[in-house]
Amino acid sequence: MTLLFLDVDGPLIPFGAADRPYPVYPGPRVPGPEHPLLTRVDPALGPRLLALGCVLVWATTWLDDANTGLTPRLGLPALPVVRWPDEDEPPGPLHWKTRPLVAWAAGRPFVWVDDEITEADRAWTAVHHPGPALLHRIDHRHGLTDADFTALEEWLAAVPR
Repeated sequence: MTLLFLDVDGPLIPFGAADRPYPVYPGPRVPGPEHPLLTRVDPALGPRLLALGCVLVWATTWLDDANTGLTPRLGLPALPVVRWPDEDEPPGPLHWKTRPLVAWAAGRPFVWVDDEITEADRAWTAVHHPGPALLHRIDHRHGLTDADFTALEEWLAAVPR
């Protein structure tokens, strides 16, 4: 089954655009201290992500906090969490998440949804990952949009199952 690596800041918590205010959505109260940006998370994204038919995986620095703070708001079950290596990547064009995500996928088809993906990440993945991969960059000002879901659905429909 295709993996979907999901970042939080940018894709799920939009940073906002200059031409409109931040979105604000009601949602369930989650245990623990309230994160000030959680009201920007659209609860309708959870069912849409599940409908993609992928294994959803948190690929975020939120780590386990994504399960405690976001999954209840999105109506998702607890998701696996990518554990990032402790060593620092040297600065360069490749995003620090790229190598660990390709390793985590272990040849399986995957989608990576993030707001910091570049052509360098796509090129490196094409060389080092034997399976299909879609590295889909989200506009951090708006978060996941209908157009993003259309792109994901079209790519997933073309991937052999």
